[in-house]
Amino acid sequence: MNIRSIAEKLEYLRTRDGEPLKLMEVCGTHTAGIFRSGIRGVLSPTIRLISGPGCPVCVTPAAYIDRCAMYARMPAHTLACFGDMLKVPGSARSLSEVRAEGGRVEMIYSPFEVLDWAMSAPERTFVIAAVGFETTVPAYGLLMDELIGRGIENVKLLTALKSAIPAIERICQTEESVDGFLCPGHVSVITGSKVYEPLAERYGKPFVVAGFEAEHLVHAIYELTRSAETVKADSTGGTNTPGQSAEAPKKRGSVRNLYGEAVSAEGNPKARRVMERYFKPGAAVWRGLGEMDASGLYLRGEYRRFDAGSRGLDEDGCLPDGCLCADVITGRIDPDACPMFGGACVPGNAQGPCMVSSEGACGIWYQNASGTFG
Repeated sequence: MNIRSIAEKLEYLRTRDGEPLKLMEVCGTHTAGIFRSGIRGVLSPTIRLISGPGCPVCVTPAAYIDRCAMYARMPAHTLACFGDMLKVPGSARSLSEVRAEGGRVEMIYSPFEVLDWAMSAPERTFVIAAVGFETTVPAYGLLMDELIGRGIENVKLLTALKSAIPAIERICQTEESVDGFLCPGHVSVITGSKVYEPLAERYGKPFVVAGFEAEHLVHAIYELTRSAETVKADSTGGTNTPGQSAEAPKKRGSVRNLYGEAVSAEGNPKARRVMERYFKPGAAVWRGLGEMDASGLYLRGEYRRFDAGSRGLDEDGCLPDGCLCADVITGRIDPDACPMFGGACVPGNAQGPCMVSSEGACGIWYQNASGTFG
């Protein structure tokens, strides 16, 4: 897209004077990109961008952190996790606090690091905290290939793997004021853009798949705005005769894929085959959203020996009094509307999960406001 086209779209978004719109960026990486590019600061007040449940760390329930902590304290066990999990609050302790108290918690950059650890210390059991959306699930499938191929039996997965699509549908069901969705780009690489078509049809909302550069985001927000305007116009276009009630016209949802260089309609079938070989969907709890059917991804029964007890972690909350992370990830409030934001809750002393992760809305908003972003 040329510079003039981008400038024209940005000018429309800056000067728009119409019915207010609420547009949800599901993915934290989009939230970060919008801040980094300065787009949010130039949008018309009639366009409100809100955050969604697109941070897997933020929606991991406290019961999962507690189960991780249990393994870290067990004799002959080591818990392996990514760095953004260390400070996520459990019901009593974060994993960082458990490690300070003597628990065996090792930070990893890739789950494949654990392979050599397991082979060199067969007397220990290594439990991997496997957290993520469709983007990261194929990697755990490939890890399973390695474990089985090498005959490694002392590695277990404690999964909090989730599908983003049921969460987006939950938002469609419960937050009617959301006028459109900026779809998660990395997830869409795996799922494809067609996965949003049933949601667009069922709920009459526009969905736009986009990349992460400034020009991608301007284009996406423009297309989402124009599509949402069309939906609103359609929904108020019905007529009725005197004495008869008007039947509301059906809203026309739509799906636009503006990230064609990375996302196809069908997604990545090879990655999905790896996922389906080892994982199947089941009910899962999302912190702040509750339980959703078919939103979790669990090891299949024939691979149960590699599961560290991922099911049954059905506690949703343990958020401290005053923490409004649940309202942040549903777009009901902006992060800075939480009374704890920037005071009792900061990245170095996070009280809620949305402040912990680099993909969490509260952390992104705080870093931007304080000038420490990036």
